[in-house]
Formats: sequence, structure tokens, C-alpha cells
Amino acid sequence: MSSTNEIRRSFLDYFGSNGHAVTPSAPLVPYNDPTLMFVNAGMVPFKNVFTGLETPPAPRATSSQKCVRAGGKHNDLDNVGYTARHHTFFEMLGNFSFGDYFKEQAIIHAWSLLTKEWGLPPEKLIATVYHTDDEAFDLWKKIAGLPDDKIIRIPTKDNFWAMGDDGPCGPCSEIFFDHGDHIPGGPPGSPDEDGDRFIEIWNLVFMQYEQAAGEITGELPKPSIDTGMGLERISAVMQGVHDNYDTDTFKALIAASEGLTGVQAQGAQTASHRVIADHLRSTSFLIADGVLPSNEGRGYVLRRIMRRAMRHAHLLGAKEPLMHRLVPALVAEMGQAYPELGRAEALVSEVLEREETRFRQTLDKGLKLLDEATESMEAGDSLPGETAFRLYDTYGFPYDLTEDALRARGIGVDKDGFDAAMAQQKAAARAAWKGSGAAADGELWFDIAEREGATEFTGYSATTGEGRVVALIVDGAETDHAVAGTDVIVLTNQTPFYGESGGQTGDAGTITGPGGLEIVISDTSKPLGRLHAHSGKIVSGRIGVGDTVHLAVDDERRDSIRSNHSATHLLHAALRHRLGDHVTQKGSLVAEDRLRFDFSHPKPLTPEDIAAIEAEVNAEIRHNQPVTTRLMSPDDAIAAGAMALFGEKYGEEVRVLSMGRTNWNGTGSNYSVELCGGTHVRATGDIGVFRIVSESAVSSGVRRIEALTGEAARQWLVGREDALKTIAGAMKAAPDEVTGRVLALLDERKRLERELADAKKQLALSGGGSGGGAAAPADEQVNGVTFSGQVIEGLEAKELRGLLDEAKKRMGSGVAAIAAVNDGRAAFAVAVTDDLTGTFNAVDLVRKGVEALGGKGGGGRPDMAQGGGPDGAKANEALAAVREALAV
Repeated sequence: MSSTNEIRRSFLDYFGSNGHAVTPSAPLVPYNDPTLMFVNAGMVPFKNVFTGLETPPAPRATSSQKCVRAGGKHNDLDNVGYTARHHTFFEMLGNFSFGDYFKEQAIIHAWSLLTKEWGLPPEKLIATVYHTDDEAFDLWKKIAGLPDDKIIRIPTKDNFWAMGDDGPCGPCSEIFFDHGDHIPGGPPGSPDEDGDRFIEIWNLVFMQYEQAAGEITGELPKPSIDTGMGLERISAVMQGVHDNYDTDTFKALIAASEGLTGVQAQGAQTASHRVIADHLRSTSFLIADGVLPSNEGRGYVLRRIMRRAMRHAHLLGAKEPLMHRLVPALVAEMGQAYPELGRAEALVSEVLEREETRFRQTLDKGLKLLDEATESMEAGDSLPGETAFRLYDTYGFPYDLTEDALRARGIGVDKDGFDAAMAQQKAAARAAWKGSGAAADGELWFDIAEREGATEFTGYSATTGEGRVVALIVDGAETDHAVAGTDVIVLTNQTPFYGESGGQTGDAGTITGPGGLEIVISDTSKPLGRLHAHSGKIVSGRIGVGDTVHLAVDDERRDSIRSNHSATHLLHAALRHRLGDHVTQKGSLVAEDRLRFDFSHPKPLTPEDIAAIEAEVNAEIRHNQPVTTRLMSPDDAIAAGAMALFGEKYGEEVRVLSMGRTNWNGTGSNYSVELCGGTHVRATGDIGVFRIVSESAVSSGVRRIEALTGEAARQWLVGREDALKTIAGAMKAAPDEVTGRVLALLDERKRLERELADAKKQLALSGGGSGGGAAAPADEQVNGVTFSGQVIEGLEAKELRGLLDEAKKRMGSGVAAIAAVNDGRAAFAVAVTDDLTGTFNAVDLVRKGVEALGGKGGGGRPDMAQGGGPDGAKANEALAAVREALAV
């Protein structure tokens, strides 16, 4: 007997030794085929090679490809556990010829491997061919020596393969193994073909035709080969068993499940152990390939698979979460062939444990309510759809789980009633949203979302991918196509483009497609929080609903955005460390050229604060620690120390971003742990450098920091250095001498200003400061009061008080007024000696002069007052106004 691992290795070695490039399995998420939810066949990763869009890696290749069938038309989920060969996860062994060898060599390889390398008895094998494929029929007779009755012509599409209505197609030749007459069933093409005696183990596809709109239009210039052999099926054959679940890999997983539950895989419990073993494989590999449980798209299918297995663990009486404890057994069986499984073991275990812990709470409550709702029902009855919807909507009990739980009792579920209740809820949500004052195009977005579902975002792990166009919007209305020169909004079923949310700007890039289509995408928004709308202009070509297009994010721009976004997390942590735990985010902007971060704090940051915060962030950047992502419930994440970000809306699961050094403060946690759905760098070192360029007030108690990272920060620093060099050149000094030279110049300027002021003062006191025809500072008598009036050009207003004090001393008793004219304006001041303040008030007098200068007001004390006006040419009129006031 050969183990499953040995069979896989033997297959790849055989074709590798026969000139085939041994190709690793592609991830389960088919980024090159938006029509598929998961990779479901071995040829999917080579689809673009077969259609001529990509150059083949080699003329011939071989692989063992991971596959999942659990959604859409390829959905085996409900049968898994109850049949011998249904799986959600399976491996497809295949050999491929890209215009190299064709039918004869493909049949030679298949027959040689099965009978000579693996030693299967020829009499146990049967081949089928498409009913018109005489060439394949004759080759089987020639190469294998099979008699006519063991080469069966099949006239149905079972033996004719097509990639779709358009593209390569061709006849198939399937190889069946006869498990023996002790098992019911007849050969393929017979009335009893659905029995289990004759099992298909290998399918050879001969791609030789081209078709369009479902009709063959001619032969391919380079006929090719695509084959697929189910590893689980051939393992059963070679290990002498009829049931896939009796092969070594499944037996090991089922034994682990038996050991942890204490329940043997016998009788009614057999199906539960099989479900757990199969679903353990699919969920673990999906998580390892980047799929995480959610309520939409691939994540929803993953959650369905998980919950089905977890319910069967519940049926077996498992008191604690089971699935995550089985992961080591799976890694032991398959980790050597698939290293990604071992690398993701911790993540897989964590996700499974968290999901099962939460689901057990839902399951216990839901099953109790379901029992109450059906206690009076009998086999053949049907649970009302409204009840099933209430279980789903109020308690989170999925519809398919309700069906599964009632199936054993023979009770159905009113699916139409469930759908009607769901539609009623959606209509209520639509009405509530529309009534909130949102944009008038909300109806349009709701129509698209309800018709097509949410856009699946693939951009956490990729910046390019394929998408199927599900809607086009031009001038605010849906259309089925758009042409060059049109501004258009494109929605696809999946996209690597991030839609603007959480302060992060939307991605830009290009959408391209057949016929020279090119759309320059300038922005991506996120209507309703679940659609990704790509806004752009069609540069060339034509786009239509249903087209498959290639989406490419502007990598350089995305990298800058990622750097700025990750830097905001580090900045948030540094602010809290420096200023205190009262600091919380109040808003942010993450763009490609800068970041802006608003936070609560009652006063401006000091230069020392800014320097310390900037240094701390850069220290984390230099340590270049990986940025890790976990999926958790919001409550669990916050309980674990994660900071929730301002403006984010959180669902049942949140992405928890951890970055920076672990145990940096002795607590064992990362430097920064926050809830965030944005895109981030892979390691903090990718940020490069962080520079704060401004700190300011936004409102009472809210401050704002603007900063730069990476190339933008470098350019900012270069600009400052260039300015320093320019200054140094002008001063004829080295850059490191500039500070000292500038300080010396400032001191010199202050000295000269003091000397100038003193000179002006002396000039004024000596009588040489009058200008514009004004009188010199000679005392005059006005109504028996000594008066000194003077106009001085170029005197600073701050010098007036000193001059008036000198005038008061000189006069002994009297009133002095001075107008200082600068740049067309005039400062005006009046002084009254103490013996006259009971008669004249300096404030009243200065206001008379200010009014003459075209100004208003003026203030001070009864003995000294000052003001000013815009019309310095009327300085003498201001003096005259004071004389008139004294003369009254």
C-alpha cells in the first residue's frame, strides 16, 4: 500500500522525469479568474496560458493543485460526510501540455503510470471517449490493448470539455477503475452508471478546437493537454479501499477527532467525524491562503464550512472547541507537501478557536429556540420561514444550519417565507437609509448591492487581479456599456482597489481588457460601505457589463498610502506615551503625499514634545518589525488592548493591526495595537522615515499633527538642506556655521536699532527732528499754558513715551504732543504734567489728535495717552487740534 503523500510524490516525480516542470499549487483564491469563487480544478492556474494571454512557464507542466468546491454551481457541501467521495477540499493531480504533445503521448503517459509505475491491473481499467473521437478510440486500442467493450463512446457533454462559451474546448477521455462486482453499479454509459462499482479516477482533456458563442469555429493552432486525477480517489484505489474516507490521511484525521471527543466513528457518528475531517482541511487551507470568515463572499462560504463542522463537533458531545485542536494532526499529514499550512498553523488555530467559541454560544441558544419552535412538529411538517428568519436575524442562526438541524427529523423549512422576510428587512433598511438625508443616488447603490452583493476586496494581499464587471454608471445612471472618452464608474465582483474609508484615500490605477480597453482610475469610493466604485475615464476601447477585466492598483501610490497609514498608528502610540492616555484619535487623513492626525489634547505641544514623539516613531521604524493582522470580535480586540480608531464602523469581526516591537514596555504587547481595516506596510521599516512638519490647533481641546514619510519626508528634508546651503552661500559660511552667524547678525541688528533710536531721540530733543514743515520743539503759550508740539519722521511709536517724559521735565508745567510718522501712518501721544491733570486729561487731548489723523479712540492715563491714525500727512493738524482744545 502507498500512502497519499507517496502517491502525490510519485505522480509529480513521474512527470518531472518526463520533461514536465513541477509547478507548486496555486492559492485557493483564483485571482486570474473572477468567475470562480475558489480554484476548483487543476487547470485553473493555467487558464491564461491556455487562452494565450500568458506565456507558458514551460512547454509541459505537472502539479498537485489544491481545490475547493463549496459555493456556486460547484457545491458539494451538503453531501460531504454522507457519501464516499464528496469533499469540500481535494487535490487534483494533473499534467499539462501547452502546444507540445497531444493525444497519443497523453494516453501513453496515463497508461504507463497507472499500469507500469503503479501496478494497477489493466483488466480493472475502462476508458471512455467522446462518441465522435475515433482517434482517441484507436489510440486506446493501440497503446493499452483494450478491447472494444472497454473503450466506451459517450455522446454527452460529460466527455466534451469547454472553458466557456468562448475559448478552447475539446473531447475528453476518462479512465475508470472497477472496484468489483460485490459493489452495485454498471460501467459508464449504462443504465446503472450512477452506482459505486466503476469510479472515474482520471480525466484526459484534449483541447483541439476554438469556439465562440458556444459554437466550434475551427481547430486550435496548438492543440494542448489538460488532465485531472483526484488524489483522494486514486489513493483509495491504491490502498485497496472503496471509500475515500478509509484512506490514510482521512483515517489519521478521524482518529484524532475520535481521540479528542472520546466517540468512535461508528454508526450515526461516522458522518460527523467525516464532516469534521473534510472541513478541517478546507477551512485550514483557505485560512492559510488568506481567506478569513466574514458575512460576505468567500469569507461567508468559509464560515459556513466552519460552522457545519462545528455543529457536528457539538453532535459528538464535544464540550470545548474542537477544530483548532485538530490542526496539528492536519499539519503532520499534509504540512510537508504544503509548507504554507505549517507557516499559518498559529493563525489557523486562532481563527478556528475564536470562531468556534462564538458559534457555540449561537448554537446553544439557536438550538434551544429551534426545539421550542418545532416541539409539536412531525416528519413532513415545515418550519415557517418567518421563524427561520427570526432565528437568523435576531440570534445569528444561519438558514442552512436550521435546514441541517431539522433534516434528521424530516422537517423542512419554508424557504419562500424566509426569503420574503429577508426582502422585507432589506426594504426597511433601504427606506431608513434613504430617509437619512443621504445623496439621491442611494437608490442606485442599493439596487446594485442587492442584485450583485458586496464587492470582494482582494487588496490586502495583492495589487492586481481580475474582476467581472457587474455594473457601469455614466452620468448618475446605470448603463450596459461605455466607450472611449466617457467618464465612468465601474463596479466589479472583486477588486484589489481600496475604497476610501477610515481616513484612507481610495486607490488609483488602471482597468484594462480585451479590444484595447484602458480606463485610468482616479479614485475608488465605497458606497454603502460594501461596494467598491472605481471612478475614471475610458482612454481607449469599450467596456460592457459582464466583461472580465484586469485591475491594477498604482503600486507606488499605494505604497506611499500604506506608509502614511502605518505611521499614523505609530504616531498615535507615541503621542499616548509622551502626553498621556487621554490622547485619542479625533480624525485623520491618509493620502499618498502626507498624513494628518487629529487628537485630543488641551494645549500646544512643546518643541521638546515634538522632538521626542518623532524620535520614538523613527526608533520603531528602524527596528523593522513585521506588521501582523488578526481577525477578532470588537469586544475581544479592545479587551486585548487594541485601540479603536475614530470614524470606523465595526462589524462582527475586525482586523487588529499589531506593529512595532513586542514587549517594548514590559507588558508583552506590541508597540501599537489598533482596530483598522486599511492597508498597511509589511514591516515598519517599509515606512522609511517619519517627519513632523506642523502642529496646530483644530478646535478647543483638539490638536493636529501633519507629517510626511518615505520619499515625501526625504524630499522635504532635502528642501530644507538646500535652503540652508543657499543661506550659507549668501553668508559665505559653512552650513554648520550658519546658526552662529545668524545669531551674531541678530545681536548686531539689535545693537544698531538701539543706537538708531538713541540718535533719533537726541535729534528730536535738540530740535533737529522736525519734518514736513513742522515746527521745531519750541515751547509756546496757549491760553496761559505752556505747549510743546513736534512732528518726527521715521520715529518708532514705542519711542514716544521717553521723548514726552523728557519734554515734561524740561517744561516743568505744561502739555506736550508728538506725532511720529512712518510709512504714511502716524502714532500720536500727549503728556500732561501732574499739576495740570485736574484741568486737562491726556486721554481727551490725544483723541482730538487721533481724530484729525483719521483714526478713532486712543487711551492711557490722565498724564500720558497714545493713539494713532492712517493719515500721517495730517500730523500738523493733529497738533493744531490739541492747541485748540487748550485754547478753550
